[in-house]
Amino acid sequence: MKIAIDAMGGDFAPLETVLGALEAVRETKHIDVVLVGDETQINKILEDNNEINNPRVTVHHASEVIGMDEHPGQALRKKKDASVVVATALVRSKVCDAVIAPGSTGAAVAAALFGLGRIKGIDRPVIATPMPTVNGITVMLDSGANSNSKPKHLVQGALMGSEYAKLLLGKENPTVGLLNIGEEATKGNEVVLATYPILEKMKTINFKGNVEGRDIPKGAVDVVVCDGFVGNVVLKFAEGLVTSLTQLIKDSIMGGSIFAKIGAMLIKPALKPIAKKLDHTESGGAPLLGVNGVFMISHGSSKAKEIKTAIKIATDLVERKIIEQIRQTVEIEGAVKYEYDE
Repeated sequence: MKIAIDAMGGDFAPLETVLGALEAVRETKHIDVVLVGDETQINKILEDNNEINNPRVTVHHASEVIGMDEHPGQALRKKKDASVVVATALVRSKVCDAVIAPGSTGAAVAAALFGLGRIKGIDRPVIATPMPTVNGITVMLDSGANSNSKPKHLVQGALMGSEYAKLLLGKENPTVGLLNIGEEATKGNEVVLATYPILEKMKTINFKGNVEGRDIPKGAVDVVVCDGFVGNVVLKFAEGLVTSLTQLIKDSIMGGSIFAKIGAMLIKPALKPIAKKLDHTESGGAPLLGVNGVFMISHGSSKAKEIKTAIKIATDLVERKIIEQIRQTVEIEGAVKYEYDE
């Protein structure tokens, strides 16, 4: 298994990206990596870590980088040798099996669309993010690829999310909910109102109706479908809330009495699993579903731990043939057989 990594993407690239790739190679015998980016910088890191001659770690030079503040479409047209573009091309040409892309989400989505193309029957790819809940994990999609979705895009997202949840959660028939402002089928904006009856008719998903924002952390369903604008707001709010609550608890303990500090020490072992579950760095990123290849988008602030996890998730998705599964489901259900709004 060979994974292409945009080594120059993200706030801490290339150091943390390369270190994460090296950790993945050390821990997993069947994973090789191709580090795409400035070969001088990457080789220096490999030398510093005594890995310059590791046959399982290859450097593929790319002379350009797309920054977080650049317009994705314009940057892709101007920077043909950008690291994320070159990494994607390695998958298209079958040199590598999957891509890891930290950094600009917009650039990553654009590179995947232009470089890999869409699965037949899918109009727009979606980012599928695992959200921690009291019942385990809920997959939320779209969490940032498309800010303006039509009913057909939400329907296609439901198909892909259901297939991903089968692999991620190990469930034969994962439940699917449509994110809305109320549970009633008569509530919501025009897009959600038009999507609801289509999802009800579908035979390949286990549709449970509308769910509200508060139902996500409860784990009311296995898959939550929404447009990318709403999904990204939910995701960033959840990350910020966890960070803020953690800081409030720490401040309260440190500023409290000696008994508060003793109590905190006593319950610390019990809190560790909870903290790990709520830590977004444990997920490593989220797959971009709907393109012809396994493409993992990692957070712009990803460090070595997240990159390592993203590589392992991508490897698992390749081995379990997520792309083939989505293709089969789209063919069975017929993502184009309903009369969607154009």
